[in-house]
Amino acid sequence: MKIGILGSGSWGTALAQVLTDNKHEVTIWGRDLDEIVDISRYHRNERFFPNQILNDSIQASLNFEDLLDAEILILAVPTLAIEDVCIKINEHFKHPVTIVNVAKGFHPINHKRLSLVIKDNINPHILKAIVSLIGPSHAEEVVIRLLTVLNAVSDNEEASKLIQTVFSNNYFRVYRTTDVVGAEIGVAVKNVIALASGILSGLGYGDNARAALITRGLAEISRYGLFFGAKPETFLGLDGVGDLIVTCTSVHSRNFQAGLLIGQFDTSKIFWDTNEKTVEGINAAKVVYDEALKNKISMPITEQVYKVLYEGAKPSESIQILMARELKSE
Repeated sequence: MKIGILGSGSWGTALAQVLTDNKHEVTIWGRDLDEIVDISRYHRNERFFPNQILNDSIQASLNFEDLLDAEILILAVPTLAIEDVCIKINEHFKHPVTIVNVAKGFHPINHKRLSLVIKDNINPHILKAIVSLIGPSHAEEVVIRLLTVLNAVSDNEEASKLIQTVFSNNYFRVYRTTDVVGAEIGVAVKNVIALASGILSGLGYGDNARAALITRGLAEISRYGLFFGAKPETFLGLDGVGDLIVTCTSVHSRNFQAGLLIGQFDTSKIFWDTNEKTVEGINAAKVVYDEALKNKISMPITEQVYKVLYEGAKPSESIQILMARELKSE
């Protein structure tokens, strides 16, 4: 099967490795000349995976027209770039394609989930189906073929079965779920909790604190998701507690790394002054805080992360505010 990947970053490259292992024809499209040359000529992507050799059948191009025979398009771009990429698809594609989104977040202005953003921005005659491929995963492990399990999330079961089959192999297993609301909320809001987990580590707290954070963070994610119509069991699965655990505990997590820096300096200023990476939890914290405030959803951890990021609160003081909250039943 011919598959196009939009985005030459770490996740797009890692998924290309999986797909070419499965004997599919894969072309990566990107805007960074160095990454494209590195992938296509040297079979590497040194910026993200130093010393890692990629399948030599992976193609990479700066020319969007090289994707035009694809049957599946994978959107491996940051949340903020999804609208622009959808416009580009509209400009070039004439035939229906299945869109696979692998980003985790919300629209920064209207706060919509990403599958809704894609539906809003891709012409109906082009959009065959939307599937989100999401769950507990880091590109750094996938690219070296360490065991990984994700979900194909869609209200179109035929499309989710297709993606399940296209991606699954002996190290990359894909399940299916139709709870699009719960899955997309779970993997997006967990980034906020992962920021808090990094902050805890930066402040010097240990395993007890992280276990409590993950547990109470899951309660917040579930409460938020249920308000918007999610199924409760989703948050006990791959796109709930699974993704939450890996993002809150792994040094590969950009959200954890950002939080760690903030905690070490006890301020978010150093992050804002130096960060050059996409950290999805930064936007998610604002979206979730705004929505929780508007809809009166109790999100105390998210509230404190928001105040650290956007109101200059000191993380050490935010921790004490959380610990001093009124005592109650779990």
